[in-house]
Amino acid sequence: MSQPPSKPRYDVIVIGTGPGGEGAAMQAAKSGKSVAVIERGSRIGGTCTHSATIPSKALRYAIFQMTEANNNKLFREAGLSINLGIPDLRRSAKAVIDKQVDMRRTFYDRNHVPVYQGHARFCDRHTIEVVHTSGGRQTLEADAFVLAMGARPYRPLDVDFNHPRIFDSETLLNLGFSPQSITIYGAGVIGCEYASMFRNLGAKINLVNTRDKLLEFLDDEIIDALAYHLRERGVLIRHHEEYQRVEPRDDGVVLHLKSGKQLKTDVLLWANGRTGNSDGMQLEDLGIIPDRRGNLTVNDNFQTAVPHIYAVGDVIGYPSLASAAYVQGRFAASHLVGRPCERAMVQDIPTGIYTSPEISSVGKTERELTEANIPYEVGQALFRSLARAQIIGQTVGMLKLLFHRETLAILGVHCFGSSASEIIHIGQAIMSQPPPNNSLMYFINTTFNYPTMAEAYRVAALNGYNRLF
Repeated sequence: MSQPPSKPRYDVIVIGTGPGGEGAAMQAAKSGKSVAVIERGSRIGGTCTHSATIPSKALRYAIFQMTEANNNKLFREAGLSINLGIPDLRRSAKAVIDKQVDMRRTFYDRNHVPVYQGHARFCDRHTIEVVHTSGGRQTLEADAFVLAMGARPYRPLDVDFNHPRIFDSETLLNLGFSPQSITIYGAGVIGCEYASMFRNLGAKINLVNTRDKLLEFLDDEIIDALAYHLRERGVLIRHHEEYQRVEPRDDGVVLHLKSGKQLKTDVLLWANGRTGNSDGMQLEDLGIIPDRRGNLTVNDNFQTAVPHIYAVGDVIGYPSLASAAYVQGRFAASHLVGRPCERAMVQDIPTGIYTSPEISSVGKTERELTEANIPYEVGQALFRSLARAQIIGQTVGMLKLLFHRETLAILGVHCFGSSASEIIHIGQAIMSQPPPNNSLMYFINTTFNYPTMAEAYRVAALNGYNRLF
């Protein structure tokens, strides 16, 4: 990555070129501010592009294509089958990564945003030093900063991640063989996604959950559906367990649990939490104190304890979504340049969880509405009843609408099944409308193409409306 000409002072310096950093840099630049970004990686894009979202989703899709082909009756009758290992399946990710990097590089070039490569650390509240990999140093100044350094997998000190059979969610993407069995410690989004992927490859799965339920932030019915379908596919879920120690062996790994259980598998994936990349930046000297996981605390405008220093994305913790990081970056940049901020940008962020089947939701859950004493009703559409789902052979799943009994306003949309992360945006668009446009009646009175998965909205709306009488 070539170094831009030296410009000692900018209006805004953004640290990190992942979704949060990109959103902030582009918004500030288009607002007429002089902007520079600092990226410690050799290529722009951050963790999202190089070691997390893009490569893992590309791998997931490659696995999906292979398993779909092998499960297709026409192909089976013709004696056709595909059996590719992890190294072959992940090759498709490289082409996607290269395209993403090239595209994002043009964003910075077109907006005249120089990219400095190296590790950033603060000298004072308006001065930052970039330490290049070559050992050189460069000092930059700015009126404001946006910290978007992202996060990395949490690694407890007593687990040997140098062992060839112990992985975290980033190193797993470099797996050189296809394991026959895998223990996944941590049943959050990453753990559940990889459990689905490796089960689709035929591996035996131990999914160890430190909590009582999977993905507790989801609607209870969706949680139950996910747990049911994972178990139905052969995933062994172990709730409310904690590790005591990890024993690496030449032929595998034994996970010793505090309950006395011992789980031996070919490999161990440690997927229990993430750590913000705030270390080594000398933030403490400025009065910005990261928590024990390296995350930074911000206010509603994404300002840290130092008002002209903002933080967005995974380094501030929940919801740790690429989509959320991007809009947080845009919001922070709008605020720091003094422009009105659209609060809706950072509220009701949809979740997209790429399990098999996938999950997506936006808005309130039944649990939240019940606790708030809001009178709501439920409308459901089971995918097995949709012609499109029958045609493509994806009949597992449902769409669930939560709406106010009196105003008919959409309060929450929850989807489990094929294309859930795409389908959700129809409900999101209506839910974001002001009254009376946010209404169940939109779905009842709108004609949907047939046969489509989107037709589930009409089916669910009618199902819910009929419950009112």
